[in-house]
Amino acid sequence: MMKMSDVAKLANVSPATVSRVLSNPELVSKETRQKVLDVINEVNYKPHIVARQFRTKETKIILVVVPDITSAFFSKVLRGIEHVAVNNGYQVILGDTENDIEREKEYINLLLQKQADGMVLLTARLNKTKLEEISEHFPMVLACEYMDGLNVPTVSIDNISSARKATEHLIKLGHTKIAHITGPINVILSRDRMRGYQQAMMSHDLDIDSAYIQEGDFSFESGYNQTLKLLALENPPTAVFAFNDEMAMGAIKAAKDSGLKAPEDLAVVGFDNVKMSSVIEPNLTTINQPKYEIGKKAMELLLKLINGESINKKKFVMKDELIIRESCGSILDMKEQTKI
Repeated sequence: MMKMSDVAKLANVSPATVSRVLSNPELVSKETRQKVLDVINEVNYKPHIVARQFRTKETKIILVVVPDITSAFFSKVLRGIEHVAVNNGYQVILGDTENDIEREKEYINLLLQKQADGMVLLTARLNKTKLEEISEHFPMVLACEYMDGLNVPTVSIDNISSARKATEHLIKLGHTKIAHITGPINVILSRDRMRGYQQAMMSHDLDIDSAYIQEGDFSFESGYNQTLKLLALENPPTAVFAFNDEMAMGAIKAAKDSGLKAPEDLAVVGFDNVKMSSVIEPNLTTINQPKYEIGKKAMELLLKLINGESINKKKFVMKDELIIRESCGSILDMKEQTKI
C-alpha cells in the first residue's frame, strides 16, 4: 500500500508538506500543491483514515440511533439528517436499538470511545441524568422523543397538543365513545399522546372509559388485536385514535374483518402521516409531523455543537398539522347516521 512518505519521495517534498496539501492546502504554494496532487492522482494514493483521526481527533462520522429501523416514520427523519451531514462532509452510521435500552447503551459507548464526532438520538430510554452527563462531554442532540427539563438540544412537536387536536376532530364529528390505542406506556410519547386524548375528552365533558384505553406496541398487529378487543366490548366505541399510523391501519383492518366499515361504523385517526396513510382505503386521517425538517434541524444543531458554537435555545418545537382524509367521514355523514 502506498504511504505518505512514498508520495513525498516521488514529489520531492517532505511528508509534512503532503499532509498540509491534504488537510490545509491553502498553506502550500500553488506550484508545490499541484506537484503533490499530480503524484497522488498518478499513484491513486488514499490517506489512511485512522491515522487522520489520530492527528485531527475527528472521525467525520455521525451516529444516529433509532428505536426501530422498520418503522416507516423514521425514513424521512433520517433523510433530513443525511442531507445536512453529507453537505458538510460527514458520513452517517445507523444504530437500531429495537427498543432495547441495553442496545441504546452499546451505541452510546461508540460515542464515548470517540468512534463518532457526535450523535443524534431518535430514542431516549436512558435516564435524564445519564444523558445530560454524556452531553456535557460529547455533542448530542435528541430528536422526535424528548424529556421534560432535559438540558440537551431537542427537536420535536408538541405531542400533547397534537393528540388533543386529533381527538377533538372526532368529537367535532359527533363521536362521544372514543377509544385510544396507546404506544408502550413506558415511552414518554405514549404518555403525552394519551394525555392529549384525555384533555380533549375532559374539556368536552365526555367520560373516559378505562376499557377504551388499550396499550399497543407501535405495530400494525397490535393495532389490529387491540381494536378487536374494543369491538368485542358490550358497548364498543364508534371511533379510535391510535398512537401511530401503523396501529391505525391495523384498526381499520380489524373493523373490516369484523364485518364493519370505516368510517361508517368505526372512525379512525392515526399519527405521523407516513406514506401508506394516503394509499390505504379509506385514506387515513392523521397528524402530520414535519419529519424531514425535524431531521434537518437536529443535524444543524449537532454541527453547531461539534464546531464549538453555543446553543442558547435548547428546545425546538416544530409545527404539526391535522391531515383530514376519509377514515373519519364528515359531519354530514354523522348527520345521516343519526337520521337512520
